[in-house]
Amino acid sequence: MTRTIHGKRAGLPAAAVAAALTATVAGPAAAAPAPAVRFVAHLNMTDGQRPENITLEPNGSADVTFAYSRQLARISPDGRVRVLATLPEPPAGTSTPALTSPFLGGIVRAQDGTLYFLYSTGSSDLTGLWRLRPGGTPERTAAFPADGLPNGLALDSRSGLLYAADSVLGTVWRVPVTGGTPSKWATGPELESTGFLGANGIKIHNGAAWVSNLDKGTVLRIPINPEGTAGPVETKATGLVNIDDIAFTGAGDTLLAAINANNEVDLVRPDGTHTVVLTAADGLQNPTSLTVRGTTAYIANGAYFTDEDPSLLAARLPSAGQHEQGRRIQQGRS
Repeated sequence: MTRTIHGKRAGLPAAAVAAALTATVAGPAAAAPAPAVRFVAHLNMTDGQRPENITLEPNGSADVTFAYSRQLARISPDGRVRVLATLPEPPAGTSTPALTSPFLGGIVRAQDGTLYFLYSTGSSDLTGLWRLRPGGTPERTAAFPADGLPNGLALDSRSGLLYAADSVLGTVWRVPVTGGTPSKWATGPELESTGFLGANGIKIHNGAAWVSNLDKGTVLRIPINPEGTAGPVETKATGLVNIDDIAFTGAGDTLLAAINANNEVDLVRPDGTHTVVLTAADGLQNPTSLTVRGTTAYIANGAYFTDEDPSLLAARLPSAGQHEQGRRIQQGRS
């Protein structure tokens, strides 16, 4: 989510992006080229189906949070949408920090199929970590401060700990999957906002928590020390203002970043350089989150500002050679 629509930054021409992506999926010369980007589902904006965050089921279905309709839904691979749960409405007179409306943020799936997700309302009785067990009903398992905005959520399956990025309080919280009182795991100016939203998306990767900061346009890395404490915050990339969520493309530290207001997905390399790889021409409408499985990236479009077509997209990842080609093209244009 974001507040202001900024101008688009220089990047790959849309035609070059499309050519590079199509080349990835074209296969042998005799084969008909498959589409590089496809719509999994066009969602119903009238019903409040604006996806904020996403996690995948083993069968390829996508579980999403609908930000402002207080709903969790499952989108099947053929685009069918089924609402799994609707969260309680907050008490009259409450207002969610920074956003006003009740807000459903990050979602992750545990191996047993339990979904964990974050709900913010500005009220102490509802704001916090919630879970939905298969066949069950939603229940809150950890209370978070009502004056904060727990947003991105990540699961460290090895430790059984959940990490939540608070966009208003500039904090990374940690809480066991079993619930309880969250602990303030990491703080610092790097996580704070400059007026709207700070720490936003979060992923656990290669022994660290990686966090995006929307206002500052940064990607941060916070090492997880052997005893579980947070190491010093490192800034790994800059110049990504309006960055929402992130997802790693593989075992290395290359990642994709959803740039919400700019209708872009950027490829961010380990050295911090980044290239635009998808744009509005590919169907992006205020991308809020993404996840990667194999060679496919799934991208949730909230359409918060385009106000046209919230959707779920699937895009084939470019090869390493095409990443490098994109870097050279971008450098030639700078």
